[in-house]
Amino acid sequence: MAANPPEEGFDQAEFEDDELGEVQIETSSGRKRLFSKELRCMMYGFGDDQNPYTESVDLLEDLVVEFITEMTHRAMEIGRTGRVQVEDIVFLVRKNSRKYARVKDLLTMNEELKRARKAFDEIKYAGAEAKLK
Repeated sequence: MAANPPEEGFDQAEFEDDELGEVQIETSSGRKRLFSKELRCMMYGFGDDQNPYTESVDLLEDLVVEFITEMTHRAMEIGRTGRVQVEDIVFLVRKNSRKYARVKDLLTMNEELKRARKAFDEIKYAGAEAKLK
């Protein structure tokens, strides 16, 4: 009985470390897999196996990258052409109540974090001045 040739549909992956210490996977198609680790964790958190199939993660990453690319292109077409601003993203998701609520939550959290960092830096700066005196 003859052996079946390996399937050509699966990408052979190469691993490489970037400067942040994260592992990026480069497929034979030349695209780097940037979100694999995070997507695996998210899939596990939503009930998938702790080590989901690589093909599932790759498919999900393709969908995520396609969504981000599409939203970015659409955002570049409205507002200031060629630039993406927060208001453009809010405008694009305004009719989808779940996405709109999530964007608003993230923006509110970002503002709270900025205020907390500023307050922390002011306390740290005041403490450093007191030590110098």
